Amino acid sequence: MSLKTCNQCIFSRHHLLSFLLLLLQAWRGSCHPQCLDYKPPFQPHQPLLFCKEYSKFGCCDVVKDEEISRRFYNIMDNFDHSGYVTCGRYIRSILCQECSPYAAHLYDTEDANTPMRIVPGLCGDYCYDYWHQCRYTLGLLLEDSGSLQQFANLTAMIEEDRKKFCDFLELKDKQYCYPNVLTNAELNANLGLVREDPKGCLELCLQEVANGLRNPVAMIHADDGTHRFFVAEQLGYVWVYLANGSRIDRPFLNLTQAVLTSPWAGDERGFLCIALHPRFTTVRKAYVYYSVSVKKQERIRISEFTLSMHDDNQLDHSSERTILEVVEPASNHNGGQLLFGHDGYLYIFIGDGGRAGDPFGKFGNSQNKSVLLGKVLRIDVDNNDDGAPYSIPSDNPFLGEKQTRPEIYAYGVRNMWRCSIDRGDPATGAGRGRMFCGDVGQNKYEEVDLIVKGGNYGWRAKEGFSCYDRKLCQNSSLDDILPIFAYPHKLGKSVTGGYIYRGCQMPNLNGLYIFGDFMSGRLMSLKENTTTGEWQYNEICMGRGQTCKFPKLIDSHYKYIISFAEDEAGELYFLATGAPSATARAGVIYKIVDPSRRAAPGKCSIKPSPVKIKGKLVHFHPKEELVINRKPTTTAVPTTTTPKTTTTAKKLPRKPIIIIKPPMPTRKTIRKLPQPTTMTTTTTTTTTATTRKTTLQTTRKPTTKATLPATTPTIKATIRTTAATTIKPTTAPTTIQMAMVTTPATSTSTGYRATIMTAASSRIAQTPVITTASPRRPERPLQYPPSATSQPLSPTQRPSPPSTTSPKRPQVSLNSTPYPKHLGAMTTTWAPYLNQKPQRTPISTTPPKTREEKLWLGEKLESAGEGNQVYKKPRMKGRGRGYKRGRDGRRLRGGTVRLVSADGLSDRGRVEIFLRGEWGTVCDDLFSAKAGSVVCRQLGFTKALAVMKRAALGEADGSVRILLDDVECEGGERSLLECKRSRVGKHNCSHGEDVGVICG
Repeated sequence: MSLKTCNQCIFSRHHLLSFLLLLLQAWRGSCHPQCLDYKPPFQPHQPLLFCKEYSKFGCCDVVKDEEISRRFYNIMDNFDHSGYVTCGRYIRSILCQECSPYAAHLYDTEDANTPMRIVPGLCGDYCYDYWHQCRYTLGLLLEDSGSLQQFANLTAMIEEDRKKFCDFLELKDKQYCYPNVLTNAELNANLGLVREDPKGCLELCLQEVANGLRNPVAMIHADDGTHRFFVAEQLGYVWVYLANGSRIDRPFLNLTQAVLTSPWAGDERGFLCIALHPRFTTVRKAYVYYSVSVKKQERIRISEFTLSMHDDNQLDHSSERTILEVVEPASNHNGGQLLFGHDGYLYIFIGDGGRAGDPFGKFGNSQNKSVLLGKVLRIDVDNNDDGAPYSIPSDNPFLGEKQTRPEIYAYGVRNMWRCSIDRGDPATGAGRGRMFCGDVGQNKYEEVDLIVKGGNYGWRAKEGFSCYDRKLCQNSSLDDILPIFAYPHKLGKSVTGGYIYRGCQMPNLNGLYIFGDFMSGRLMSLKENTTTGEWQYNEICMGRGQTCKFPKLIDSHYKYIISFAEDEAGELYFLATGAPSATARAGVIYKIVDPSRRAAPGKCSIKPSPVKIKGKLVHFHPKEELVINRKPTTTAVPTTTTPKTTTTAKKLPRKPIIIIKPPMPTRKTIRKLPQPTTMTTTTTTTTTATTRKTTLQTTRKPTTKATLPATTPTIKATIRTTAATTIKPTTAPTTIQMAMVTTPATSTSTGYRATIMTAASSRIAQTPVITTASPRRPERPLQYPPSATSQPLSPTQRPSPPSTTSPKRPQVSLNSTPYPKHLGAMTTTWAPYLNQKPQRTPISTTPPKTREEKLWLGEKLESAGEGNQVYKKPRMKGRGRGYKRGRDGRRLRGGTVRLVSADGLSDRGRVEIFLRGEWGTVCDDLFSAKAGSVVCRQLGFTKALAVMKRAALGEADGSVRILLDDVECEGGERSLLECKRSRVGKHNCSHGEDVGVICG
């Protein structure tokens, strides 16, 4: 090798090392308990035997603990006694960090868009001690993680330099590095508990379960083992969703022709609730609560339906039987809750009749026990086939009282909206059967009540804890039932009752009453103090930063919280919409998730019973952006932009050297792993939710269909710990120039140091350095190609199998395999690393598209933050794709608007906007006069005279796409793109809702 070539190799190695050190020093801020499978930590069923310090809370169950134990003893088989004693504690501690509740932070996997560390991040002092005592064991740890072929040369380069060694291993965050993370009192004070922000708000996350619903008012389950749930829309449809999230295309019930409602925002009439008989599998009956008009008189109707004889997912529409009808004097305060108590009786919650202040009669409807308005009713609907539609339970509290309706169970309620019954503590049964309700207030207070038999809840004398009608309040009974909680209108103006969480998946939430407010969109919680009987309030907010970076989770929801629900397993949900109209497809169902702690793996597994389907299934496709997919807006790693590689090769001023190690065999583990996926042209392995994520691309991809553009160049050496990956490149291999570098061992001393140094030297001696010219620009980070299965050099040189001596005690002499004389004496089992034949590995020469290239090609980009973002294309010289010319010849930019009028008028018409190279229309959901004024100013007018919705100024045909929806402007924006809005192309409307504007 010439001196010039040698110097080039040295420079390239230095360049590679510098880049690796820069990458591995990257620190991304706040830490959150998270495991390497992107899930919260947990408390294992049984105490761990090897990584004992994580028995109470961490990321390992007994199976994983045993696997780490085997890996430890496999590594320690390579040591003599002194090495075992000296380095065993370091190896054990490093391996056990996979069990740490902060494993994701230690391995830098909290951000799915960044590379994962090979070994956990160490603190500086600990790293220096490790280097001083056991620096030559780094190769063993890398070999154990399946990474020796990539890093054998690197470890040899840094083992003798303490600074480089610790730059490679150290996590610069002194609070969260190991072992400081164990002693950080502030960090571990509330470890495993629901995280609170500085104001005490509980940080939870959400999972999107269903979307595209029109004011979803109720969600129930059949409690029949199928784990399907039934969702009711205000229009009168009820849909069946299976456990896998798909929906049956035939409605369970369709009462749209009978239901009285309107598209007005906030209309309280409509289909309001459904309840299935508690013995639904045998009784096969359902009960519904909806608004009707009978001879121009508004009523609420309670009806009974029977399940179809031919389809278990559809009610017999001809079987409707009216159970009860109540005349409504006004169109609001309709109540709307049906539920079966644990006593088997049907409870009906009816509003006070409407208007303000319950003005009916001397004391109002709610205090008048001779009417059913403003009451909680209890009736018996069993055994009613041949007689009256219902009977009165014998223990109803006012049975036999004169001038009192016998159906009444409790009274003095205003407009109870959403009630639930406590399942009881899973272990003790405490609280079972309690009934919670949210009662919507009048002027000042919203309240949550615990319903008891015969209780008077005070309305209209009282509102919350205060007096509303002072005369009635002064004369009211001292036995009135006070709310367990009431809040003023500065927090919200319309309470939506919730549930006590009794599910399995989130132990922290057990006993927490979670509810919300329809108007403010606030999520809230109450926790009972069993000693005092008081309820402690905590607001619930969406987790920030790393808190919700888990698979399938989001950190935002629509404002209008309509209802809460629980599934058959007791997990908690809420139903919300972005447009409170019975005709707007803006409804979404969210599952509530605690990201700080989960149940132990396997504890909450369910096996839904099969469901016979007639019709088709509509598969669920989430629309909300997952937090884990969100591209970071800032990063510690320096970024460079690499233009797309063309077919014309350009001569570079310097060709970087890619160092490739020959493939080495890795020890097998007993635990079976999922089948590896096939590599694509961008050389990417897809991740799974149960194994450590692996990517040989510029960014590591999470488990989702969404694909992120590569915005930050990162090292392509992110390695799976326990699973080999089958790699099938689809591009032609580049020419690889082989150069064998031999470095014979010179040490003849004995003991631990000589053992490890000799082993490392022999490893390097048998490892060629493969160089190849890269077609990429010099500023592109160097990349490791994927490895292939290793092959022995020849049958005569095949090494003997490693020692099978028991790993449970230190080994003094572990192997007697003969070695070539030039390697010197060996006392460790390095046989697997000798006589290895290097393989040529094809390297993909097509880099992934950069963000700028995707913008150039007009491809869709996900937002970097919340859903409401401004999407802009970069400025480009010349006539690029995505631009068109207007009538005046000027180039159109994204965000340009125009008014399309059938009469050819320039000051009025349907609003169209130019985005991504095409003209599209704007939906009228949430579009206001302020948004119209933005359009008019863009067109040169001073203001908007009117905003015409529902395509009043004409609707577009099918060739024009709807590009913007949910546009909310402050009025001062320069373009609609600067307003709060949905992502481009995301909408829940039709062309019948194209917005129009008249300017002046």
